[in-house]
Amino acid sequence: MVDIDAIVDDLDAERADLDEAVAGLDSRGWRSPTPAEGLTIACQIAHLNWTDELVLRAIASPAEFAGGTEGVLAPPDATDAINAGAEFVNAGTRQRSEWPKDKLLAAWRDSAAELSRTLRALPRGTRIPWFAPRPLSAAAMASSRLMEIWAHGQDVFDALSLTREPTRRLMHVARLGVRSRDFAYQLRGMVPPEREFRVELRAPGGEVWCWGPEDAAERVEGSALDFALVATQRLHRHDSDLVARGEAPEAWLAIAQAYAGPVGSGRPRLGPPEGLPGGG
Repeated sequence: MVDIDAIVDDLDAERADLDEAVAGLDSRGWRSPTPAEGLTIACQIAHLNWTDELVLRAIASPAEFAGGTEGVLAPPDATDAINAGAEFVNAGTRQRSEWPKDKLLAAWRDSAAELSRTLRALPRGTRIPWFAPRPLSAAAMASSRLMEIWAHGQDVFDALSLTREPTRRLMHVARLGVRSRDFAYQLRGMVPPEREFRVELRAPGGEVWCWGPEDAAERVEGSALDFALVATQRLHRHDSDLVARGEAPEAWLAIAQAYAGPVGSGRPRLGPPEGLPGGG
């Protein structure tokens, strides 16, 4: 049985780490650019606040949520829905990113606290409509929100040149990265491999997290941190410690995407391939 309280506890802890990183910023730091093209730290927090409020709207009134998003949940196909949903979210993010720091930070804290309370109280079996191929359970939504905070938080930590110690909460991000394998292919109009891969990741605590058949020949191995960074497109696959055994897992790592957003370009290489000066 899924322990929703434990997942939301992790969600709250992830958010608290990010809050601590941004709370003391002055106005100049608040407007600092992040590695995500065109997004400042203010934009990152605005995105999290706005999407928190959208989740609350979706929970409170699913039909009104669908109508309020002007049909972006039901374009002709899933890719169109993802793209339309992203533009809808981006419009709200841009507007809120112009708010004064104190106003936006307070709004984010309030929406985050309300969302956590709401997710804990949802009746078992509740499904939440979202910008995803299908509605999400409360546990899946909590994990998804944690992944969003962790990924956007990575942009903020990078912008501030801060090191964030990995925690066991990476399990949520890694699990989403594994479970979204087929979605990453479908989003690009590609046919997913029929075979399951074996994924074995070294957790921050030293244990190994595993998914997929134990005897699978095609597999991915490496650290949970690097897998999470690659799956959220915060690190280029070839700058990671991940080892792909087989052509299909290698191709997957190039497109892995744990979030329900449009196809992105991801992060550029930090350096040229080994043995090929200048990347030739």
